[in-house]
Amino acid sequence: MRIAMWSGPRNLSTAMMYSFGNRSDFAVMDEPFYAAYLAATGDDHPMRSEILAAHETDPQQVAAQCEQPGTPHLYMKHMPHHMLDGFPMDWAKDCVNIHLIRHPARVIASYTAKREAPSFDDIGFGQQTALYNKIGGLVIDSADIRADPEGMLRKLCAAIDLPFDPAMLTWPAGARPEDGVWASHWYGAVHQSTGFAGAEGPLPTLSGAGKLLLDKALPYYDQLYRQRIT
Repeated sequence: MRIAMWSGPRNLSTAMMYSFGNRSDFAVMDEPFYAAYLAATGDDHPMRSEILAAHETDPQQVAAQCEQPGTPHLYMKHMPHHMLDGFPMDWAKDCVNIHLIRHPARVIASYTAKREAPSFDDIGFGQQTALYNKIGGLVIDSADIRADPEGMLRKLCAAIDLPFDPAMLTWPAGARPEDGVWASHWYGAVHQSTGFAGAEGPLPTLSGAGKLLLDKALPYYDQLYRQRIT
């Protein structure tokens, strides 16, 4: 089995990667198209030069890596907005495609704490919805996972015909060998964790540009939310 887990930034995506990576039957990949995306767009992201130096920038080579088997399974953490026009997607046709979503108010508040003034393309809701409409797959909401980690992971595993493994509920604190080089900037909270955090509190209140971005993202999120595993 090859799982492609698609999500925007500032989601539960790294914790989910650690969850599957803590199983003995999975290898994992962390955003393999990120460096290729940066090389192609020229975007000035945090740690851009380090990412380009440490990771593969040829999308064809990355696609070939994504077609390799795991041990025996492979879990890949992907971001839809990394998949630029012309980047190969044939590798995903035989994957179990899962779309991880999070309310955009939480995404925007979390993203702006790490990188100021995100654009609509930066937070990925448009690209994720377009990808779901193109390739289909399952949808799971991070809030549901945080509210009931074991229950939702059992449902997800059942939906993809994978035996549930209790090892998915905890992992060692600290960095992991599979982390991308960008982990030192983005993964501080998850490196302190040993499992899924509890349910989140009220939605953050946004104003100004953040509120405009929220209003634009909400219809895309709502479309996927209606398809989620419950």
